[in-house]
Amino acid sequence: MRLDKYLKVSRIIKRRSVAKEIADKDRILINGQKAKSSSKVAIGDELTIQFGNKTLKVSVDDIKDTTKKDEAKELYTVIEETYKETSE
Repeated sequence: MRLDKYLKVSRIIKRRSVAKEIADKDRILINGQKAKSSSKVAIGDELTIQFGNKTLKVSVDDIKDTTKKDEAKELYTVIEETYKETSE
């Protein structure tokens, strides 16, 4: 499955267009490699996603074309969630 679609279906990112934009800005890694929105995601892959001051690392547990909101969290496991301190 394409990375941008997986992020939307799993509800890690709410909109596919936002997922595409983040991926195309080199802010997503699949198994440590830079990923584009069209990159393929497979079960067992490790995704690292940078949202501003937050970095989310997840493991892909399942891939489905569609899910209900309450089932979306079953598609991945959060490995690590870190926040950068912002100094002003």
